[in-house]
Amino acid sequence: MTAEQSSAAPAGSGDDQYPAGAQVFVRNEVWLVRNTTRTEFDGVRVEVVGVSEFVRDHEAVFFTKLDDIELVDPRRTELVADDSPNFRRARLFLEAVLRKTSLPQSERGLALADSFLLDPLPYQRRPAELALSGGNLRPRLLIADVVGLGKTLEIGLTLAELIRRGRGERILVVTPQHVLEQFQHELWTRFAIPLIRLDSVGIERIQREIPAGRNPFTYFKRVIVSIDTLKNTDQYKHHLERIGWDAVVIDESHNLINRGSLRNQLAQILAPRTDALILASATPHNGDAKSFAELISLLDPAAIRDPERYRAEDIEHLFIRRTKISPEVREQMKGQWKDRGPSRSIPCPATPAEEKIFEEIAAVWLPSEGGQKSVSDIPLFPYTLLKSFLSSHAALKATVTARTGTLEKKNAPTATAAELAALRRLSELTEAMTENDSAKFGALVARLKKIGVGPTSDTRVVVFSERVQTLEWLRTVLPAALGFRGKAANEAVRLMHGGLSDEQQMQCVEDFGLADTPVRVLLTGDVASEGVNLHRQCHQLVHYDVPWSLIRIEQRNGRIDRYGQAHQPQFRALILTSAVEGAKDDTLVAERLLDREDQAHRALGTAEAVSGLYRAEAEEKTLVQDLLRGRTVDESLDASAHPAPAGDSVGMDGFLADFFGTVGDEPESDDASPPRAEVPRLFVSTREFLDEALREVFPDARDRLDLNRDEESGLISFKPPSDLIHRLKALPRDYVREQRLHERLLVTLNRRLAEHSLQRARESSTSSWPEISLLTDLHPVVEWLTDKVLVRLGRQQALVVTAGVTEPTYLVQGIYSNALGRPTVVKWMAVTGNGAVDDDMVTVLRRSGVDPTMANPLRHHPTDRLADGIPPALDAAEAFLERHREAWDEPLREPIERYKLRLGAWEQPTLAAERTKARLADLADSLLTTGRPMLRVLAVLAPEPPAA
Repeated sequence: MTAEQSSAAPAGSGDDQYPAGAQVFVRNEVWLVRNTTRTEFDGVRVEVVGVSEFVRDHEAVFFTKLDDIELVDPRRTELVADDSPNFRRARLFLEAVLRKTSLPQSERGLALADSFLLDPLPYQRRPAELALSGGNLRPRLLIADVVGLGKTLEIGLTLAELIRRGRGERILVVTPQHVLEQFQHELWTRFAIPLIRLDSVGIERIQREIPAGRNPFTYFKRVIVSIDTLKNTDQYKHHLERIGWDAVVIDESHNLINRGSLRNQLAQILAPRTDALILASATPHNGDAKSFAELISLLDPAAIRDPERYRAEDIEHLFIRRTKISPEVREQMKGQWKDRGPSRSIPCPATPAEEKIFEEIAAVWLPSEGGQKSVSDIPLFPYTLLKSFLSSHAALKATVTARTGTLEKKNAPTATAAELAALRRLSELTEAMTENDSAKFGALVARLKKIGVGPTSDTRVVVFSERVQTLEWLRTVLPAALGFRGKAANEAVRLMHGGLSDEQQMQCVEDFGLADTPVRVLLTGDVASEGVNLHRQCHQLVHYDVPWSLIRIEQRNGRIDRYGQAHQPQFRALILTSAVEGAKDDTLVAERLLDREDQAHRALGTAEAVSGLYRAEAEEKTLVQDLLRGRTVDESLDASAHPAPAGDSVGMDGFLADFFGTVGDEPESDDASPPRAEVPRLFVSTREFLDEALREVFPDARDRLDLNRDEESGLISFKPPSDLIHRLKALPRDYVREQRLHERLLVTLNRRLAEHSLQRARESSTSSWPEISLLTDLHPVVEWLTDKVLVRLGRQQALVVTAGVTEPTYLVQGIYSNALGRPTVVKWMAVTGNGAVDDDMVTVLRRSGVDPTMANPLRHHPTDRLADGIPPALDAAEAFLERHREAWDEPLREPIERYKLRLGAWEQPTLAAERTKARLADLADSLLTTGRPMLRVLAVLAPEPPAA
């Protein structure tokens, strides 16, 4: 329900003085009644939700003995003649009401899919379709598409549809800190959904600005916050528990699984306090059925009866997953995403200095099949040592130093003394090593020069390493080796790792994605392996060291192998080899994993299910343990994927392994599109509506707004007035500041111009924010102009239009709502004097000649006589709604009843579960239509009066 539905409600009758669905006028604002109860001392308690602009969607409670509560009666509608050219005022008003009225709960189709700045790919619309489907009690969904398919775009489309339904006013997005700006940027530039980015400093600043005790999360309606900031539940818990959200999005949601962790506690606070919940993760589970069930329970606590045994069908309405080779994706992505090149190894024969270390590790640290024991009493530490060395001598030195410090603190016996002596020998071997002693470094420089990285080239590359010490060492020696000198040496090679602040990490990502910045090499660790877009200006990736996990390799590769990549992604891995007998060089593990990941990606679209472990940490730990048992990499992977049965327990291999290959119904045909919503429109396009709205609201726009329009390009430029500047507070602050939006706005309805502006921003070194934004239906400028149209008509007024009708025809809006105040049925009716009702108002208008070409003859109509026809027209409209209510309610009632049956079968032996069950049952009942319909007279079509 919206501010512009402010003039209508049924008159109270019967025992209920303020029926649900009625609108009331309290404290100079209009509210929709949700529920009423009588109190002992304060009269009637009226629960309401805001309808007019300043209180829209705010919940409140009023008491008849404390407040004057006036029932808004549509029978008292005042009729006003429309004297505007072509009846522009009435046509604009009707279109504005159509646009501002929330789509009903029963509308499952997509309304806005074609209006945004992105390619029309049906597979990316599928999550929004599933979230709105009848299978969901509420819009709750886990989007688990594999790396690179565009989960952020899928989230944006889903949020846009919720906003159009009046269910996205308050939005909270929670992401890892290094993707905050990237996520914020995509939602604004693609969908015109503004999010205010908050970190802990930003929240503290808001708390200083607002009155003491006010919740900082109510300061902005749509915010994006780092999970690392928000997980501090001790600091923010009391604020989060006192606020409700329309929609919460949690990215990389696999991090929520561990029960008792701070992230899990945060999720447990947010999940019951939001209507819509969207979780996103390319790796949504850890291989344990019970843990995954806990994640699903955030979406629907009653979806799974037995968390250790459940079927795909139990959760298919809550979960969608596709890979790059899924038929729907493969067909639609032709030309949109270059196929990746092969992952190729670059052999790096060890230098003499490195061979000495291989000899030392093989002889002293690694146990052998012949019975040789390791000098270390910690079985896994020798492999930690080996992995450090396979990364770099700098990383090995750091590992040796750390272990030495630990042992020296122990003051331990002979065994420790032997290990300390062995550590000192390794320290001595690494002490004098330089880049000249590193085979990998020499190979890296040769590779980068071969692909053109250097002072005179624009070529970019991302280099991954697991070890911060390796990255920091490369940062000091790589620029000079590539020919960069002076200031260029500091700018050309950038370092990004988890030790940097969130702002520093975001700046690294942004600079790497802008074509004009001098950065050429991004050195990064696995902090950048989840969620970060590095493909804008880069299609070259080098693994300086290879993680011992297929999932981690795939996540790394996914940074440049993703939707929107214009060039074939190229992957190289530096493989250190040794001639020392018994040396475990990179051919033992890294090269095999690289090959297995490449095979899995091409055959399955993802490598996550190869090991059957579904977690990078589990893959690496299991692999090391198997190496200690004498297994090869292939034997380890195969054994993990097909574990021996243990008792009656059911693991992922038993029933969810196939499930995680692809979940979610495939469309009947590869090019099938999600269903479209039936959205009535009086104007054929947003462009036509905005053109006429500007002429109506700002006839002097050229002077008053300093408005300029370039008809050839479609660029619209103007100075925003104060009321629009006030709305700009909801936009990303960096965008407002960098583009100086308070001084001038550049907008367009031309998608090509907007896309070109976005591309140009990526090629800039100053800002990634485009100077020109696309005017989608959600854009603040469109909403501002729509509201300006609406407020030109007074409360409880309706316009009279001379049209091609034979008798007065009353245009009536009828809305049924549920107990939450959300519309369940919305009808646009044309009612004639004899009581005939047509529920296709737009067709009636067109048939009556109401269009931009109609002339306004400025005929006088007896408004008093026309007003006499309002009560019988409203009676006829209400009777029509009541006759068809059951049929219209059926598509809504059926999935709710189906959910209640499933809820009835959900039995859990705890008191908390019983409370949850009761709460969900009440929620299901609250979604059903209740009360009388809200009615509103929008306009009256009057026949041409007889000649005098």
